[in-house]
Formats: sequence, C-alpha cells, structure tokens
Amino acid sequence: MYGLKTESSFDASHFLTDYHGKCENLHGHRWRVVAYLEVEQLQAEGTCKDMVVDFGDFKAAVRQLTDQLDHRFLVEQGSLAPDTLACLEREGFKLLEMPFRTTAENLARWFFDRLAEGGLPVAQVDVYETPNNCAFYRA
Repeated sequence: MYGLKTESSFDASHFLTDYHGKCENLHGHRWRVVAYLEVEQLQAEGTCKDMVVDFGDFKAAVRQLTDQLDHRFLVEQGSLAPDTLACLEREGFKLLEMPFRTTAENLARWFFDRLAEGGLPVAQVDVYETPNNCAFYRA
C-alpha cells in the first residue's frame, strides 16, 4: 500500500446544539485537518508516473476546502432562528450553515466526502479541535 499525507488548518467558531457542557456556548478553534490518500499501485504513466497523485494537487484540494471554512461561524442548519441568522449576516458575520451538528466527527466526514468526490483516493481524514484531540473518518 502506498500513501500520502498532507494537512491544513482553519480558524472557525461553532457551538453544539442540544449539548450540556462548555461547548454549548459559542467558541472557536484552530481546526487542523490531516488527510491521507492510499493506493495499492502507483500510477503507471504520464507526469504522475510512480506517484499516488501529484502532491501539489492533493495539497491544493485540501487547502481549498479549509479555505471555505476559514474565519466562518459554522452553524448547524436549523439550530438558530432565521431572524438570528439574518441579524448576524447584517452585522457582517460570515456564516456557513452545515447540514449536520458541527462536531469534529462530522467535519472529518465532510472533508472525506469532498476529497472523494474530487476523485482522490482518500483513506482517512483527521480533524483536530485541539493539539491533542482529534476525530477521524475512514471508509
């Protein structure tokens, strides 16, 4: 098995709905995303001969995704009243509504799915909320 690993980070805020603890309040993280690709055989021809994929393409794909979330308020759809969302947007806050509870586990799956949709042979994605704590998703 051959593999590649790259990482990127982004800063974003969130809160957890229906959670009883510190994370029910609005707070932020420097999220760190580590993505892994795996293949059984290296490419046989072309400019990527003897590679999993071009590292530049891999790094760019991960960076494009982290850039979409950078300096955003990640909001679970339906967790805030429409007038609250409208008020925040009027005040200039950058919101990104997500179709799931904004846990590290769900964000790992979100990154995994986007990379796979882009044609990359993604094996696992780790999402760190803190330097010592991460969630991961793998197929």
